[in-house]
Amino acid sequence: MAKKVVATLKTGSGKGFAKVIRMQKSEKSGAYAFEEDIVSAEKVKEYFAQKK
Repeated sequence: MAKKVVATLKTGSGKGFAKVIRMQKSEKSGAYAFEEDIVSAEKVKEYFAQKK
């Protein structure tokens, strides 16, 4: 599925978006989990600046 998303972002209409991946550590088990989102290219820095 990831290949399909990346291929879609490379087309003309998808160039304004970016796929971002955030790593989060679980407080319960200590393991890391990855959260993937597609956001506007202008809002990538804002996405990583916000705390979840």
